[in-house]
Amino acid sequence: MKLRYRNWSQKGSAETYLQDTEDSIYYQTWKAKEKQSEKRFRNILAVELSAAAAYLFFISYSSGWGWNYAAGYMMVATVFIEYICCREVIQRYWRNELDQIMEQTESFFQKRLEQALEIERKSLEKVSRSDQLRVDLITNVSHDLKTPLTSIVGYLELIKKEELSDVVRDYVDVISTRAGKLGEMINSLFSLAKASSGNVELHKETFELNRLMEQIFADMDDRIKESGLKFVTQLTEEDTAIYSDNSYFYRICQNLVENALKYSAKGTRVFVKTYKKEAGTDQKIVLEITNTSGYEMDFEKEDIIERFSRGDKARTSEGNGLGLAIVSTYAKALGGEFDIKIDCDQFKAIVSI
Repeated sequence: MKLRYRNWSQKGSAETYLQDTEDSIYYQTWKAKEKQSEKRFRNILAVELSAAAAYLFFISYSSGWGWNYAAGYMMVATVFIEYICCREVIQRYWRNELDQIMEQTESFFQKRLEQALEIERKSLEKVSRSDQLRVDLITNVSHDLKTPLTSIVGYLELIKKEELSDVVRDYVDVISTRAGKLGEMINSLFSLAKASSGNVELHKETFELNRLMEQIFADMDDRIKESGLKFVTQLTEEDTAIYSDNSYFYRICQNLVENALKYSAKGTRVFVKTYKKEAGTDQKIVLEITNTSGYEMDFEKEDIIERFSRGDKARTSEGNGLGLAIVSTYAKALGGEFDIKIDCDQFKAIVSI
């Protein structure tokens, strides 16, 4: 409290000290009362000094001036001593008043803070329960869909072995392709729900990011050639060793390449870059994939990593909207970071770990 009073009482500092705080209204009330008391005290002092001056003037023309002058000087000295003592008493009084006001204020705000924290805690618990229910629902639905879908795919394979007309075979091929995509989507949902719940069993090992990207390009070579896109690689010559889960990180990189294949403008180039960057006292390995979008990107980067989220103009594409959500969730589970930068028609996905 004494520190608060000292800060408030310093000339020119009080307004600055309290300009943007919740104490300002209490400071203004306290300051107004203090000024009013100070004004009354100065008025009393002025009256006393006037009386002392009048007394000195009076005794200047009276007899026994030596003794009377001494009494006059004593009166003036008494007034000044009285001023000093009274000022100290008044300041002590207003310090006590300030202490009482601020104790009440701090008690009030402490109660408000405790109430706000309790509301926040209950809200977080509610959100946590809601997220867990959503994850459980997705997991259960994924499991329930997976079993009949496996049977459908099996029967389709048996039908393909029969003698079929060209038309029927085309229909079976279409159904088989759609069933395969549905299976991929169910697997993605299951993986995403598992990662979102934090129930991820990591098998960490040391591997090279550059070698991993070369493996992905080899595995997806046919799709890359069919896409008509030109992939330009700029893999750093520095050491890109990462200690993480190889399979999960493979899925992250694969999803980013697939995202570029699905949503890039025809005949454009896709730039794949790896490099190191300083992150405080540590170094991070970064994968950066930049492509030219084939549609208008009328969305915020925060929206595109939501589940099932795609740009409006991309809804006719083969994507299911889970790719970047999986990348974001997996990167977080591995202790890495995922970011997106959008510049006109340039889409840049960045993963660092």
